[in-house]
This record gives sequence, structure tokens and C-alpha cells, in this order.
Amino acid sequence: MSSVPTGEGEGWKKYSEYHLEVDPDQDDKATEIKLCSFARPHMRAFHLSWLGFFIAFFIWFAIAPLLSEIKDTLGLTKQEVWTSSIVGVGGTILMRFVNGPLCDKFGARIPFTLILCFASIPCALTGIVNSAATLAVLRLFIGFGGSTFVMCQYWASRMFAREVVGTANALCGGWGNLGGGVTQLVMGSLLFPLFKEIFKNSEDPAEKAWRTVCIVPAVVGFAFGVSIYFLGDDAPKGNYKDLKMHGAMPEVSAAASFRSGTLNFNTWLLFIQYACCFGVELTMNNAAALYFKEVFGQSTESAAAIASIFGWMNLFARGLGGWASDKANARMGMRGRIIVHTFFLLAEGILVLVFANTKSLGLAIVVMVFFSLNVQAAEGTSYGIVPYVDPPSTGSIAGIVGAGGNTGAVLFGLGFRNLEYYDAFILMGIVIIISAGLSGAIYIKGHSALFCGKDEAPSASEKGAAGAGDGVLIVPEPDKNFEEIEEEIDC
Repeated sequence: MSSVPTGEGEGWKKYSEYHLEVDPDQDDKATEIKLCSFARPHMRAFHLSWLGFFIAFFIWFAIAPLLSEIKDTLGLTKQEVWTSSIVGVGGTILMRFVNGPLCDKFGARIPFTLILCFASIPCALTGIVNSAATLAVLRLFIGFGGSTFVMCQYWASRMFAREVVGTANALCGGWGNLGGGVTQLVMGSLLFPLFKEIFKNSEDPAEKAWRTVCIVPAVVGFAFGVSIYFLGDDAPKGNYKDLKMHGAMPEVSAAASFRSGTLNFNTWLLFIQYACCFGVELTMNNAAALYFKEVFGQSTESAAAIASIFGWMNLFARGLGGWASDKANARMGMRGRIIVHTFFLLAEGILVLVFANTKSLGLAIVVMVFFSLNVQAAEGTSYGIVPYVDPPSTGSIAGIVGAGGNTGAVLFGLGFRNLEYYDAFILMGIVIIISAGLSGAIYIKGHSALFCGKDEAPSASEKGAAGAGDGVLIVPEPDKNFEEIEEEIDC
């Protein structure tokens, strides 16, 4: 690959050649995904995106499998523990609203670095917790790390073309969310027992372990945050600062971008639906280990291992949702994306109700696997739609919809805080099923809806805008063959 700057003005770009096939009409976005490549700019951004969010997720929920130990050490009530969990996901809501416009203005790389490094600091300070109040405050600031999801999704949308953007977004988000499952296993079943062994001669090895073990993810998170700044590119043609300096990209108003995103009705429909999939996942990350310990009598280590299964489904489930969304788009345009999105939401809601009524440990684990699969697939289909809502405001819309996930986690968390597990799960399932019905109201200009309309061809102005370096994503091609998409993902 050559990295010699070419031209000035709109034609300037950092790279004269790419390792992937790109579409010049879509601002040199890649039309294929090569998972085994780490080449700049497209695949480097892809891998930094999901790895950064993975580590942020790990920091965010590193404390979750340790909550039963913290509860016992400090003598906390169930309500106090759940208050800290609610605050932990609630703290991310505001930052997701903020990060979207920042991405539209500065790109994903700089906000990613700042937030990941910031969240690492309170994670490292977990050992100073001495009351319900300090636990809640600490988790509030750690929760800022969860807002890196916005940068994760924006970066993928900025690098990959309409043909594969659903799959790219889903893989980045899904593999990032995988951190929720890995942290349950690594922190609860591996590092916590290891640190107990290290401090076995202390007065209380368990307390000493949970007070020190979170330093590990904190150090990793800070180091990787710095790496993102130096190793990645904001866009296919280079960093936003350089593009603006050479006249290849116009200045973007963060306020105008945010205003455009908030005034779009589709944004809020997806906000609610994302609350009912990602919000459910966040709730399960906080609830699963406690649920299997208290309801099925498992040990802390065993409950953490079982709970990790929910997050491990992100290895492929969210990617499955994005892949299905791209496939359906190839056959039926936007209507196809909405259909598969609705299907996964509906299946998720039904499986929550089944899970609540399952009394056998083995069967509960099996149902949880399928429940988790549909939760994360619905997350993938959500962000298969997001880049189309209002392309110039993709960052803001991604942030608002992402905030919906945290809002859902707060509301569902309140349910688990104040209700018995069975009642909380039943309420959750009913709300999810209702949210699936909102798909009938999604109507994006220039695209087919669930029950009416048709996809229009991209206009000349849209093509021109897409080449100007402003991150615009143009209308999909609904007649693209399945075989063409299948050939685009390889090593």
C-alpha cells in the first residue's frame, strides 16, 4: 500500500492504494470485508473498533461478577446493589448523546481514545469502595466507557459501503459486546480465584481479591486507548484534521448534526427498540450471575461461568443479525431489513417469557442461549438500519439509538431492583414484544417501509455528496445477488 498524499482539494487523500476493493462514489468505502487483514485504513479501523469496544465492555462490567462478594463484604442490600448497576448503565446515556455529534465533527478515533482512557481510571480505583454510595459513584464514571459503542459503530459505518455495512457494524458491535461474556468468565472464574490464592495468607482473601483484581482490565484499557489514537485512521482517505486542512472535507457542525438526528422520528423508534435488545443484554450482564447464584444455588465462580454464556453468544449472534439484514436488503431492500429486525425482536420477547418459567438449571441454560442469540441478532439488525436514517447525521443517530440501549437497561434494572426475578422477566418479555410492533411505523425517505413504499435509486447529488468526504451513506441496491455478498467476506 502506498501512503503518499495525492492531490489537493476534494481529491486529496492519504492513501493512493487500498488493500480492499472500494467504491469511489461512496467516499472510498470498502465493498468487502477481509477478516484476516489488519491493513490500513479499512480493516485496521475495523479491528481497532471492535477491540476497543471489547475492552471498554470488559472495564464496564469487570465488577459485575464480583457484586455478590462486595455485597457480603459491605453488608449491602439487594436494592443497593441494583442501584449501583442502574447507575453504571445510566451514566453512559448522556455520553452516548454527546459522542455522536463529536464523531460527526472529529471522527471516531479521538473520542474513542479519550473515553477509554478516562473509564480505566475509576476501574482501577474499585478497591477504594467502602459503601453503597461510593460503589454507585464509581460505577457511574466507569459506565462512561460504555459510550464507546457510538465510536465503534460510527467508525464501521465510515469505513464500509452500503453493500456490507450491516455486517461490518454487527461484527464490530457483536465482538465488542463479547467483552460482557468474557469479563464474567475471566474476572469471576479465573482472575478472582487467582487473586484469592495470591492473598490466601491475608485475613480475608476474598475481600483482598475483589479490591485489587480490577487493576488488570484498567491497565489494559488505558494502554489500548492510547494505541487507538496512533494506529487508526478516521476515514478511508485519512484523518479528519488532514482532510479539512487540505480542503477535502467540509467543517461539520456538531449542533446541526445532533438537531437533525433528534428531529427524525425513525431515530426514536429505533431508540425504543434498541432499549429492548441492548438494554436487555446490559440488564442480563448485571443480573445473570446473581440470578443463577440466588435462584439455582450456584457458587460465585460457577454462576459467573454460566452467566458468561449470555455474552459469549456475541461471538457470532450479532454478526448473524447484520448478515441477515444485508441478505434481506439484497432481496427486498429496506423492507427486508425491517422484517428480519422485527422477527428477532419478537423471538427475543417470547424466549424471555419461557426463560422466566424454566425451573431446571440445565433447561434454563439452554433457553438462555437461544434468548441471547435473538437479543444480539436484534442489536445487529438495528444497526443495519441506522446508517440509512439520515446519512449526514449518522454519528448523532448512532449515539441516540445507542443511548436507547442504556435507557432500557436503567428501566429494566429498576424492575429487577423492585420486583421478584419472575415478575421482572415477565414484564421485560411483554415490553419487548410490544416494541417489535413499532417496526410498522418505520419509514425512511427513499426506502420501502414494512407495509408500503419502494426503494428509490440514489440521486446524482447523493453520489456527489458521498464522494466529498463527509461520511454520507447512499441508498442500497435492493437487487444485489446473494452470491455477490457471500463472496465479499473472506480472509
